[in-house]
Amino acid sequence: MASYRNRRVGMEIMREVSEILKRCVRDPRIKEVTITDVRVTSDLSQATIYYSILSDLASESKAVQAGLDKATGLINKKLGARLRLYKLPKLDFKRDSSVQYGEKIDELLSVLRRKE
Repeated sequence: MASYRNRRVGMEIMREVSEILKRCVRDPRIKEVTITDVRVTSDLSQATIYYSILSDLASESKAVQAGLDKATGLINKKLGARLRLYKLPKLDFKRDSSVQYGEKIDELLSVLRRKE
């Protein structure tokens, strides 16, 4: 279970990374990225940033991941200037699959409704 400090740091990282992506990063591959969640380890050494994109194409997903991996240095630098932490967590970007999972559940429910 995450402590209050971990949740608070995660929310700050989420807010700042969203702002950095919107204003500072000019890579067209990550134009439509939405940060959905940030999970920080208990010792604040690593932050996993979950993101979602509108496209379901595997090639676009790979391109977005490559763009985020390339922009991690810039994001880390800008984040260090904005946050007051002794040590910044290592950033790791992962695609949030909950949107696709929710769409699959909706599709299954609509199939069940049609059968009735």
